[in-house]
Amino acid sequence: MKITRRQFLKLTGLGLSGFAIGPLIEGVPTAAGPTGTVAAGNRWAMVIDLQASSGKDPWADCIAACHKIHNVPSFADAKHQVRWIWTSPYEALFADHEKRALRGDLRGRPVLALCNHCDNPPCVPVCPTRATFKREDGIVMMDYHRCIGCRYCMAACPYGARSFNWLDPRPNIPETIVGYPTRTKGVVEKCNFCEERLAKGLQPACVEAYKDRGLYFGDLNDPGSKVRKLLESRYGIVRKPELGTGPGVYYLV
Repeated sequence: MKITRRQFLKLTGLGLSGFAIGPLIEGVPTAAGPTGTVAAGNRWAMVIDLQASSGKDPWADCIAACHKIHNVPSFADAKHQVRWIWTSPYEALFADHEKRALRGDLRGRPVLALCNHCDNPPCVPVCPTRATFKREDGIVMMDYHRCIGCRYCMAACPYGARSFNWLDPRPNIPETIVGYPTRTKGVVEKCNFCEERLAKGLQPACVEAYKDRGLYFGDLNDPGSKVRKLLESRYGIVRKPELGTGPGVYYLV
């Protein structure tokens, strides 16, 4: 018997509560990703130095590099916007710090935002098809072929890090780059910490584009890594720590 996409959505919706309660109680499930292997013992993380960023649009090169190699579409209408990384004013991303007047000189400054690749990602247990899952190295992944467009993961993410393709993205890719799959209408997408580049021993595209000017990536479990040393010597914050998600993106203030 052939089942339509609409029928499948109805069926998964009816069973979602029973499906999601188990993982939420037992802990967030993890899985090996469909692309490449996971290095045992790694915990990838990103460190963003807010003191190193200045100017009207200091992260433009990072965003352009990421969106280019991942074939992120560009839509003229903002309501169809798809983004992997973006900027928002400091006070919008850190409302709790704004209330305490922490580093008032940061007010209004554009701050880089992306998927936080959480230790306890709330987006994972709500996905009825396991299209989104967490690898053992901390990267929260998306399997575009399994995504049915229910957008439960978008509702669960407290950081607004996911985008939905309301329209066919392929005609709206400025320059299609061979090497990373293009998506289809009705699919959710987000930052993947450039896992396809990590598998080749490369840094994420955004980090490479910024050339050590305030954006760092590495293994938190390695005492000799740059990210570990920075967090040991500087004061770092994360977004919405009160939620207990355990973000893997840190900001030096």
